[in-house]
Amino acid sequence: MPLMPEYNRESIKTSILGKLQRYDGCSLEEATPKQVYKAVASTVRDQIMQKWRFEKEARKNEKAKRLYYLSIEFLTGRWLHNNMLNLCATEDYKAAFKDLGIKMEDVLREEPEPALGNGGLGRLAACFMDSLATLDLPAMGCSIRYEYGLFRQRIVDGQQVELPDSWLEYGNSWEIPALEDAVEIHFGGTVEEEWVNGQLRATLKDYKTVIAVPYDMPVVGYDSDVVDCLRMWSARSPQRIDLASFSRGDFARAAEERELAEVISKVLYPEDKHYEGKMLRLKQHYFFTSATLQYAIKDYKRTYGPDLSHLPDKVAFHINDTHPGLVIPELMRILVDEEGLSWEQAEDLTIRSVAYTNHTIMPEALERWPESMMRDVLPRIYAILQELNRRLCARLFERFPGEWDRIGGMAILAYDQVHMANLCIAYSHSVNGVSQLHGEILKEQTFHDYYTVMPEKFSAITNGITPRRWLMLANPGLSSLLDESIGTGWRHDIAELRNALPLRDDAAFRDAFEKVKYGNKVRFSEWLERKQGVKIDPATMFDVQVKRLHEYKRQLLNAIHILVLYNRIDADPSYEIAPRTFIFGAKAAPGYARAKQIIRFINVVAQLIERHPRASKMIKVVFLENYDVSTAEMLMPAAEVSEQLSTASKEASGTGNMKFMMNGAVTIGTMDGANVEIHDEVGIDNIYIFGMRAHEVEALYAAGTYNSALIFETNQEIRKALTMMIDGSLTPDNPIVFQDLYHALLFGEYGNMADPYLVLKDFGSYSMAQRRLNDDYLNREKWLRMAITNTACSGVFSSDRTIEEYNSKIWHLKALKRH
Repeated sequence: MPLMPEYNRESIKTSILGKLQRYDGCSLEEATPKQVYKAVASTVRDQIMQKWRFEKEARKNEKAKRLYYLSIEFLTGRWLHNNMLNLCATEDYKAAFKDLGIKMEDVLREEPEPALGNGGLGRLAACFMDSLATLDLPAMGCSIRYEYGLFRQRIVDGQQVELPDSWLEYGNSWEIPALEDAVEIHFGGTVEEEWVNGQLRATLKDYKTVIAVPYDMPVVGYDSDVVDCLRMWSARSPQRIDLASFSRGDFARAAEERELAEVISKVLYPEDKHYEGKMLRLKQHYFFTSATLQYAIKDYKRTYGPDLSHLPDKVAFHINDTHPGLVIPELMRILVDEEGLSWEQAEDLTIRSVAYTNHTIMPEALERWPESMMRDVLPRIYAILQELNRRLCARLFERFPGEWDRIGGMAILAYDQVHMANLCIAYSHSVNGVSQLHGEILKEQTFHDYYTVMPEKFSAITNGITPRRWLMLANPGLSSLLDESIGTGWRHDIAELRNALPLRDDAAFRDAFEKVKYGNKVRFSEWLERKQGVKIDPATMFDVQVKRLHEYKRQLLNAIHILVLYNRIDADPSYEIAPRTFIFGAKAAPGYARAKQIIRFINVVAQLIERHPRASKMIKVVFLENYDVSTAEMLMPAAEVSEQLSTASKEASGTGNMKFMMNGAVTIGTMDGANVEIHDEVGIDNIYIFGMRAHEVEALYAAGTYNSALIFETNQEIRKALTMMIDGSLTPDNPIVFQDLYHALLFGEYGNMADPYLVLKDFGSYSMAQRRLNDDYLNREKWLRMAITNTACSGVFSSDRTIEEYNSKIWHLKALKRH
């Protein structure tokens, strides 16, 4: 391969100025900020494209196995700064900007934030793509090119308001349309069957067609020659406009078919509480899985030849949660209907090619579809599911003769529902949890029956985060301090962070570490004032809980404790705590009324404290509007306390806890998800653990004796705080605003237990842990030792380690050779 042109200070300047002239017909002085951003992004993209050419040629020459990582979300964050960093070119670009009179922060600010995910699921997928490229492993991430990402959140009068997030309004500087790979996706129709040469062949007739058009985003690895690809599929109608209707003046009808097709890629997570919304989600899932598989088989033949018997040796399909689970019947359809393989051959190839990661143990979150909907929307897929289910149940009956309830619980089709998790377990070769605790719960509880039949499939691989974005990019001050103190080797081998552990005993390093943290707090405070008009004091403790708003994540526990602190200050003029700023960030699903109530409750408590002359000097509560990746990049380095409060056994892993840890925040949390492993890494003296353990929670549920009302009656602080929800103390103009929260905690609803996520049960333990945390924070030497310990022990939570585990246990990809 010929040598690539060098990108340096001078060539970068030349490229930026040339692009402004060629594309916008203007000089740098005349260019708008957006034009400057696009010229810079285009220069960085040119640099990436040279490396991408190597990946394509190397994979073809080496006939390397390729991973297709399918996820409904990829929460990538902004690309420009991360791409500069991974190209090891940040300093060159900064130098070029300085010569041109451009401010780096001004350029970065112009990039739109792709809201292509909701939380941990999508952010994990983005971190995985970064690590795959960094480790030189050939992979393609596959998802939907949503025209509107997850909604843009506004907080109006303390309440969440959802606005459209049109992130593509000014285009996307990183995507490359791959029109030659567009494929047809078929919905509806009828299935016709006939016997051909002794085999039953099925043909779909009278279907409706949607065109899937791919847009590729290059994913560059850190200091790597490999560039992987995030492929996002966009829905298009095969008929751009009905000219006959248009000519008659029926303009609405002329565009109707096009709009009905293209709604598939309009919005991430359309509301599914009604039939139409649920059907749209089903179409979305099939749309991108079918498009991906059609391309993958085409690429396989082009790269490896027509013999599909080697498919599992050359291709790995990974299902990130159940959303892409239709990979299984769709691959069967292609292999049987289009490639002419026997059912047995297709089933064997499918199982050996597909792997599944489970992300939840909560029964209500295990995806199901009405059988009638599957039959109407995807008739051929439904027929394949019927045959997969028939064969599965026959095998299960041999193992569990006569145990129909047990078999029904393991079936793909049962009780008029399509059970996607059962499909993914039965017809993949690997099923993994995302923390060690989660893996055990899957085996012992959630999928215990499957584990008894297929134990070889089950494993646990703890999640990870990319240190490139979450330490090098987000926290340059700490990164520089580590470079000076332990050398730069950690940038390529994050395990070397352990070399910083002895430095917790070095007073000079502790002082430098504290100075970096304070600088990050100042930076975040200034950013927050610019963005949201909220002033906070960087001298206060920054106590942070940011994650998707869900009852099991227990933002409510945190908020009730803040209200209790307020009441202590109000009742006792001598009561004091270390001044603390509580920071929340979360989006509630548009149809999740109680989650929205919790957001409102947090903001009402914030207003109550703000009005109190003494409490406002010790407590500040801030709700971050529209929490996203860019906000997290500012917040994580500034955080000092990481709140990880999920009810034990409910959080599969978490990755926010890892980001906080890597940036020197100390965790207060339950023994849940990856908190367990953080505890094991840092030791009990460097984390605040509270609450029930997972086995205790399950035992309490099984006993059915939990009485939250008894805690309310016997704990004066809880009784006062909860009574304030309904007596007008918080909302005098409308005292019943939080009546639903109050009733859910004390009485339950619709026959369900009260306080199902054990907020009141764990409150006492949480409150005591918070007292210890407050005292330790005032002991600066002790606190800094704890913070340094967390950073030094965080290397094991790198997504590089996670990907290496996936590859050794599941995918068996070979790194492309560097030239």
